[in-house]
Amino acid sequence: MDKEQMKKGFRDAIPIVVGYVPVAMAYGLMAKNAGLSIYDTALMSLMVFAGASQFMAVGLIASFVGFGEIIISTFLVNFRHFLMSASLSSRLKNTDKRWRLIMAFGVTDEVFSVASFYKGDIGPSYLVPLEVASYGSWVLGGILGHFMGQALPEAVGSSMGVALYAMFMALLIPEVRENWAIAVLAIISATINTILYSFVGISKGWSIVIAIIVASAFGATVFKNYKGGEEDEG
Repeated sequence: MDKEQMKKGFRDAIPIVVGYVPVAMAYGLMAKNAGLSIYDTALMSLMVFAGASQFMAVGLIASFVGFGEIIISTFLVNFRHFLMSASLSSRLKNTDKRWRLIMAFGVTDEVFSVASFYKGDIGPSYLVPLEVASYGSWVLGGILGHFMGQALPEAVGSSMGVALYAMFMALLIPEVRENWAIAVLAIISATINTILYSFVGISKGWSIVIAIIVASAFGATVFKNYKGGEEDEG
């Protein structure tokens, strides 16, 4: 491996690490309040390494939703990772397939964003340190958050449930600024979920799954030719 690229990978990971630790701690607190043990909390971070789906999973677990619904919901939320991995894969021209499989696991929104600004072909020398530092900070932050939850008053710990909504708002708002169609789809999805769960009586997990699928299908049909951020020419 190229030592200079490795150093750059670790350096470029610093902003990700700084951002991951507090968010991961919020996840750890939520997991503690949802009844997950420290081992369950750490294992989820070790095996999943996806903030949005982990927050969603913990929220659904706390609501006693079935595992099938949790798996499908988190799969749909994480589907974008296929697109990000495919994009990065096109720049791994001379990389062995074994390395590609290893690095595919470490692709997150933040890792993808940083790696996208890297000029030239990306190799393990750069991407592995970038992912390892990000991965380590996420796992460690979750563990610290769980331990912190044991020391905090129950009322304070329970209030951390707002972190789930903060996470999804942080993902949604930047997209809405670039593309108003995203806001329309978010409203449609939220409306469908509310109707199915509150009025029809469908469980929280399945109402989320149905809302995601319907809103996605609507967006793919109605906005298939729409490009966000572009003004119509007169």
